[in-house]
Amino acid sequence: MEPTNSKTALQAKEERKDVTILFAGDSGDGIQLTGSQFSNTSALFGNDISTFPNFPAEIRAPQGTIAGVSGFQLNFGSVELFTPGDLCDVLVVMNAAALKANLHNLKLGRTIIANSAGFDKRNLSLAGYIDGNNPLSDGSLGKYRVIEIDITKLTREALKETSLGTKEKDRSKNMFVLGFLYWMYNRKMEPTERFIQEKFAGHPELIEANIAVLKAGYHYGDTSETFTTRYEVKPAPLPSGVYRNIMGNQAIAIGLIAACQKAGLSLFYGSYPITPASDILHELARHKNFNVRSFQAEDEIAAITSAIGASFAGNVGITASSGPGIALKGEALGLACMLELPLVIINVQRGGPSTGLPTKTEQADLLQAVYGRNGEAPIPVIAPSSPRDCFSMAFEAVRIAVEHMTPVFLLSDGYLANGAEPWRFPKSTDLGTIKAPIRKQNPKDDWQPYTRDERGVREWVLPGTEGMEHRIGGLEKEDGSGNISYDPENHQKMVDLRADKVARIADFIPAQEVDQGESSAALCILSWGSTYGAIKTAVRELRAEGQDVAHIHLRYLNPFPKNTGQLLRSFGKIMVPELNKGQLVKMVRSEFLVDAKPLTKVKGLPFTATEIKESALKALQS
Repeated sequence: MEPTNSKTALQAKEERKDVTILFAGDSGDGIQLTGSQFSNTSALFGNDISTFPNFPAEIRAPQGTIAGVSGFQLNFGSVELFTPGDLCDVLVVMNAAALKANLHNLKLGRTIIANSAGFDKRNLSLAGYIDGNNPLSDGSLGKYRVIEIDITKLTREALKETSLGTKEKDRSKNMFVLGFLYWMYNRKMEPTERFIQEKFAGHPELIEANIAVLKAGYHYGDTSETFTTRYEVKPAPLPSGVYRNIMGNQAIAIGLIAACQKAGLSLFYGSYPITPASDILHELARHKNFNVRSFQAEDEIAAITSAIGASFAGNVGITASSGPGIALKGEALGLACMLELPLVIINVQRGGPSTGLPTKTEQADLLQAVYGRNGEAPIPVIAPSSPRDCFSMAFEAVRIAVEHMTPVFLLSDGYLANGAEPWRFPKSTDLGTIKAPIRKQNPKDDWQPYTRDERGVREWVLPGTEGMEHRIGGLEKEDGSGNISYDPENHQKMVDLRADKVARIADFIPAQEVDQGESSAALCILSWGSTYGAIKTAVRELRAEGQDVAHIHLRYLNPFPKNTGQLLRSFGKIMVPELNKGQLVKMVRSEFLVDAKPLTKVKGLPFTATEIKESALKALQS
């Protein structure tokens, strides 16, 4: 419960439609935990939220340096949100490096909450402030509201009666920040108290310490005469239902499980750990009760080939990685195409090439997914648009793979994987059906393993099915029988049959719709993947200002929905924002012969709505 005192009656409350907070500090300061807890509490309160964690690749980056700064940006509001915000309203910094690295992300006139203990001579030097100039006292922050709190000192003071050492006490200082912000934005502490009790179960001294510091931060805001204003962000008018706060990787895992349950098949997940895909393995490993078998292989090749073997045996084989690991899976991907077995390959894209930027986001693996194999080896490619959409598209990936007997690429990225937003639980009856083409009964005399139905799909015959023995392998097979064949005419026919089967999937996916605007607009902004939120926000603002702009978002990238070309040819101009050097734009120009123009960004950061809006206005004026 909130404490009451004589000050409470004097406090003013300002209502805000939405607020963006950026937490920043060393990677050991618990920044991601602080942001996640504030996000979860806001989601429980009923706010719409969108988050963007941003952290170093190193497990423990150099403390006190700009390279070691970890950040977590959260946008929460009483209105519908699609991005974690462009610039923040509140910047919470635990040291000088966090301020220097993120000050440009703060709106002028808005609030800095600074841990003054993180601005001592050593921290100022590590952050690169010349001659130890302290921005908290040299007047350089005059355009902002600065709240200085010696969080380190107050944390230690709150724990002075405990037996914890200084280092252990200091690890709790993120709870002080969290408590203070809970006071500032009228949030209850109970959800975080429950989290602390679960996280440190069996360690009563840590439970007591973290809750004590959390309450100390709250009481500090409530009792200090410095703070007389609190802020109210009311719940958002979300559709009724049961919600949870979900991250993209979690949503993918749950979507895969749901799809396999609907198909009546076991799920086999073979993977090798890699950032930012590893959390899919962590989540799936928790759900053995849903016939999930997870296998951490010795390398990427073993991961995908084990998944192919699982599919051959009658399971849904699934594997995941990021760009470097997908490159290693390339030969096995061609094998999966040749075998015509269901397989889901998840690429949680990150900055490249090579090892690149392991913890930063990028969309530069689209052409790799569509074309990155030897020979003619077409694979369907789909992509989610938001963390919650990761559930739907993971479900869809399994459906396409099983019903069309093909490997399927699901392209996520680091922004979607680690971002979070409210997700309304669907009911099982809301999900579509998935029918596996498994042949169980004895065949007739004329049965052949590569006989195809009207969609070009062969039957799925499991090993050990009596009377249905057949060949399977990576060498070219004879049409129908599956026997090895080197005949030129047969090879031409088989290449065409496999390509036609993938092309026909367009008959079994939704027609493309215009997300916003008219199909005859002067400018269409065409998007795919995680650019959706920034573009939707920008187009909404542009249309409110009277601009003739439309937005189309593609979730199916190979094959495209059948009406995509007709739609694109109806616009005056087309702009394609991508977190790469222009990959989708190459595909749509080649496929539909439209004069689409690229808008590219490869900084390891997502687009902001402002960047999209400014580029759209320039395109309209050109």
